[in-house]
Amino acid sequence: MKKRERTSRRWLIVPMLGVLIGMLVWLLITCFEGRKPEIHLLMEHASVGDNQEISLNITDEGRGVKEVMVSFFKDGREHVLEQKFFPGSSLLGATGVDEVRLSFVFTPSQLGITDGAGTLRVRVRDASLRGGLKGNVSYLEREMRVDTRPPEIRVVTRRHYLAQGGAGLVGYRLSEPVVRSGVTVDGNFFPGCGGFGPEKDVYLSFFGLGHEPGSGEEIFILAEDFAGNIGRAGFPHHVNARRFPEDKITISDRFLNWKMPEFQIPGGDPESPLEKFLKVNNVLRDKNEATIFAATAKSSPEILWDRHFLPLPAAANRGGFADRRIYYYNGQEIDRQFHMGVDLASIAQSPIPAAASGKVVMAETVGIYGGNVILDHGCGLFSHYAHMSQIGVGVGDTVKRGESLGLTGLTGMAGGDHLHFGVIVHNTFVNPIEWLDPNWVENNIASKLRDIETGM
Repeated sequence: MKKRERTSRRWLIVPMLGVLIGMLVWLLITCFEGRKPEIHLLMEHASVGDNQEISLNITDEGRGVKEVMVSFFKDGREHVLEQKFFPGSSLLGATGVDEVRLSFVFTPSQLGITDGAGTLRVRVRDASLRGGLKGNVSYLEREMRVDTRPPEIRVVTRRHYLAQGGAGLVGYRLSEPVVRSGVTVDGNFFPGCGGFGPEKDVYLSFFGLGHEPGSGEEIFILAEDFAGNIGRAGFPHHVNARRFPEDKITISDRFLNWKMPEFQIPGGDPESPLEKFLKVNNVLRDKNEATIFAATAKSSPEILWDRHFLPLPAAANRGGFADRRIYYYNGQEIDRQFHMGVDLASIAQSPIPAAASGKVVMAETVGIYGGNVILDHGCGLFSHYAHMSQIGVGVGDTVKRGESLGLTGLTGMAGGDHLHFGVIVHNTFVNPIEWLDPNWVENNIASKLRDIETGM
């Protein structure tokens, strides 16, 4: 009997020992896990301004994050920027916080931190029982430069004579590397491009003025450094006001029945050709311009042209830049639009020369412009050719001044065979007549470029 009891006890003890050993193994593996937290600093640059947002993403695959401390060390002092604790929420102190997203604003001036190099320090402790119950600890250190001063801008060009609806060029030097710089005209930003002059330290910005009255009231150079500081500088300039003519255009039923089937209106065609014309002339026009400006959003950082632009040979001017076109139907005014180019007419299907050397960034049919080509001439300057019956180049092609791009035509909203020729600076149509004028180009653009390259 006693022997049976001893045997029964052994069978009871063995499972209990197994359970105790299993619990001990679980305790060692789970509660004393050795995986350190991971720290990711979400900053692209090592410069911080006076109101710099710092973001961290911290993960822990074990028992969770328990403490996060962020500090900045400079000139022998440690400045605590942020500290967070996460209390235990389960057995033996596990927090269950497997991810922490931490963002805060670093304001050096409020902490008495001066400009210069320092070290951002991050310490993260998890809820593991390792290290004498102190947990696994991860560290991250990143050298950073406090920079609370805006870039200094020094203008190097002179003679900034501008015209309403026209273009301009300014050259300038900066005191430090920047994220972006360029000219702002009435809130529209024209990016500059660097690497010019004998020391390759001059920036150029081509910019354009609007054609409507009052354009050009606010013009200045803007530069933003890697710490987010923004510098501004004006430059001497004079804007000549100009009034553009009006052009009355009669829309006939013949034109509507001929042209409107070419176009497709999103959501379906209106009931009448006239209603469709109004949709094409407004909604589709805006959409087409957005397509064109998407193609001019990026430009070569080099200047690809060297002389005034070439016109269509032996052509008559049939439409001016910024003409206010007033459309009539059956004697009644039905619409108004601006014509953002010049219409040049020669014989039907005339070869179209590239106005200047450049690279093809668009060669396709675009709504009211029909078959059209856009050339990039560098630093935000583009030429535009529309209503083409045949396109002889493709995107990515490099063309020289005078090379054929295709043939004139009457595609799009053209009522007769001609070339619609335009000049675009970044996202603004400017007066093409300026660029076709050798004297204007020499006095306002070419002479400045030579002075910059020779260091004058």
